[in-house]
Parts: sequence; structure tokens; C-alpha cells
Amino acid sequence: MDEKGIMSSPHTVPAILDMDATETARAIRAGELTCTQAVGAYVNHLQRVNPHINAMVEDRFQQALQEAEEKDRQLAAGAAAGELFGVPISVKEAFDTAGMKTTGGLLHRQHIVAEKDAEVVRRLKQAGAIILGKTNTPELCFCQETDNNLYGRTNNPWDPARTAGGSSGGEGALLAAGGAAVGIGSDIGGSIRFPSHFNGVIGFKSGRFQVSGDGSFPAVGVPIQERMIGFGPMGKSVRDMRLLYGLIAEQSMEERQTDDLKIDVLPPAGPYPMSGKTADALNQVAAHLKQDFPVARKEPPYFRDSARLWQEMMSFDGASGMRDIALPGKGANAIKEFAKAKLGRRSAIHPYLSWAIIGATLFRPSAKRRAEIDAIIEQGDRELNSYLADRIVVFPVYHTGAPLHGRMYKEIFSLRKGFLKYMPFTGYANVWGLPSLVVPVGRDEDGMPISVQLMSRKGNEELLFQVGELLEREFGGYRRCLGIGE
Repeated sequence: MDEKGIMSSPHTVPAILDMDATETARAIRAGELTCTQAVGAYVNHLQRVNPHINAMVEDRFQQALQEAEEKDRQLAAGAAAGELFGVPISVKEAFDTAGMKTTGGLLHRQHIVAEKDAEVVRRLKQAGAIILGKTNTPELCFCQETDNNLYGRTNNPWDPARTAGGSSGGEGALLAAGGAAVGIGSDIGGSIRFPSHFNGVIGFKSGRFQVSGDGSFPAVGVPIQERMIGFGPMGKSVRDMRLLYGLIAEQSMEERQTDDLKIDVLPPAGPYPMSGKTADALNQVAAHLKQDFPVARKEPPYFRDSARLWQEMMSFDGASGMRDIALPGKGANAIKEFAKAKLGRRSAIHPYLSWAIIGATLFRPSAKRRAEIDAIIEQGDRELNSYLADRIVVFPVYHTGAPLHGRMYKEIFSLRKGFLKYMPFTGYANVWGLPSLVVPVGRDEDGMPISVQLMSRKGNEELLFQVGELLEREFGGYRRCLGIGE
């Protein structure tokens, strides 16, 4: 037992690390676990594991322990308040947190400290959560792999040679290693779902305009992109996704029953690559769901258009807004910075970001095409609102489990338009602003996690959580990666 009394709890340290936020909050209120014990267990664990995965880039361990002691006094006085009272959480670096940095991984922002909390952070604090620290992202959250010139690369705890995904890659890796009870991320191009899939955690991207982006960096400045971004929890259980979404959503969830629910599961044979283990997992999910629901193996409307639309919408302004934030210096440009990096010279931004900016410039749609996209979106919203009224669609997240570092970036950001092959699964939910739940369901040929994502229209979040819980029970859901730093 250490000075914080961690081992005096009825819950051992490994048990604390395996507990989701719901169970942690319950144990604290029941007097089975103190806030100090919970926070202390995570602090000690993170000090061992984080050097191996580089997931948390700024901690507030001392403040978190002080807050835990204060909450223990409040609990003893009968003044505990909030659904997350005393629960240790992590926060993606992109969310402003008062007194902490919001850099977006950019060197020139390394001294910028937020004065107030992002709206999402404010609500989680109001619910009683204790923030342990902030987790790594790619620069400007503009890549599906987590690496930057300021904090470096985040590694997948299941295999450090493999990607943790992005842009919420720090969150995914940290939660997979048991570094917090629950966390929070953002997603405009798979940024919650890739890390959830690659690291084997549960993740939920909210539907368009359902969760406030106030205080999230970088702010989305292109109107058509505002519908694409979603903010949501990542963690260890579907019930935590429901709990946290209920805390941060602008509107209360609708009560829904699954009596008339239909489910479309994407067929494994199609125009897009899919590994054998990924196809097997999809087939097993379809077979299990058929026990309770009518299941069709088909593509939903607009599926084959989604990857192209996603790229065009992300390139609507030719990345001029991102370029202004990433390269504020006079005369700086992405091509020069990319060339510097390739020549082994120090560059202002990571080559992942400079190449992405170049690509968005090259693929910017014409004015005529932008008008066509606006019309497609207007029509598609109407059709999908009807199609998904009592329906869930099930996709893979990526065509494989976590690839080796660098491979995913080459696949998606190829001049050969690799995004057309590799982004339809995730791009669909962003283009159409759909809520999406990721649940681990198996392992690939290399023992890496494989997940599926469940999507529907706004208002059907409760249906997603109910079906997600069915899959979680059948296929095991989250399990903590053991052995890191031990």
C-alpha cells in the first residue's frame, strides 16, 4: 500500500484500471473506492506505460490528486454531485482545458495556454470528472496517423510498431493501455473511429450539430465541413458512450425501441479492399444480428459516392484555412516545408500535414462542382433521413487492423487518390453527418483488434447503443492491453 492508500480499496489496482466510468462512479458513491485511490491508480499506471506509447503529452497529475482529495471530503460530507463524480478521464489535446496547452501539435503554438474550458470539457467537469491530462494528436488533427513535430509519434500498445490511428490516436492508445476510465475525442474523417478500431476501444462519433465544438481546435471554418465533424466519447463500454453522450449532447436522446429495426450489413465482396479477417468478423456480426433482426447484406444509398464526396468537402477551400493556421509566417508554404522534411532538414510542420495541405489544394473542387455537391447533400439528407428512420447500417472501420507506422498515410494520401479505396467506410458517416458507434468484435491475422461501426440517422443514438451492447456481450468488446511498462 502506498501513501495514497491505493491497495486498501476492495478493488485491486488492475481491477480499477479495468473499470469503466460507470462502474468507477458507482464504486466511489458506494464507498468501495475513494477518488484518491482511483486517481492514484491511474497516475501510477500512466507513469509506467506512457513512456512506451507516448499517448499523454501533458499531465496534471498533482492537480488531479488534489481534486480527488477534495472530492473525497465532499463525498464524506454528503455533497457529491454529478454522474462522473471522482472519475479520472483523459482529454484529446484539441480541446481547450483551462491552464493547459492547446497546440494541435504545432511548434509555433507550444506556449499557448487555454484560459477557459471547451464546452465539452466544461460539461464533463460539471459532471464531476477529474482530468488526468491531454492526449496526442497529429498536427491540426489533420491526419489519420498520430505524429507531430512537437510531441512526436504515438504507438499502438498492442504492437508499438503499428499505428494508433488519428487524429484521436493518443486517446485510443491511452485507453487501450488502461490509462483512464474514459476519454473524449473528435472526428471529421474517422478521427474517433480509426483509433477506436486500431486500439480495440469503444468509440462514438456524434451526429452533425449534436455536440458543441466551442473550444475545439482547430475551429471548423468552412460551412459544409461543420456538418462533417462530430465530438464524442471513447472508452471501455457502450454504456459509458451512452452516459457521456447524454452529458455533452445539446439535446436529450430520444427513447427508441428495436421492435421494427432493420439492419443492413455491408457485404464482404465489393469494390473496396477488405482483409479476410475483417470480412470474417463482418459475417459473424451479421449472423449474430440475424437472431434478433431482419438483416440484409447490401450497400446503403450513396455509399459508393462517399469517399469522393468526403475528399471534395475536406478540400472545399483548398485547405487555405488550415494553411493559415499551420504556416502563419510570411512566405511559408506547404511545398517548401515538405521538401525540407524530405531533405532531412527541420521543417515548421510535419510532412504528414504539409502533404495533406498540398493534396487538399490539388483536389479542390471547382465552383461548378461545389454547387453540385451542395445539391447532392441536400437530396441525400432527405433520402437518408427516410431510409435510416428504423434502420442501422454496419460497416468495417478500415480494410485491415492497425497497419505498421506510415502505411496508412501512404494509402489514404496517395496522389493516385487512394482515399477512394480506403475512406468509404468512415467517410460515409462524416459526409452525411451520422452518429456512429465503434465496437471491437475480433482480432486480425496479427492479433490486432478489429471493430465494426454502427450508423444511423440523428435521433437513433439509443438504437445504436442497444445494438452495440448486443455485440459487446457476444464478442467481448473492450479488453485492456496488458504488459506495457511492466
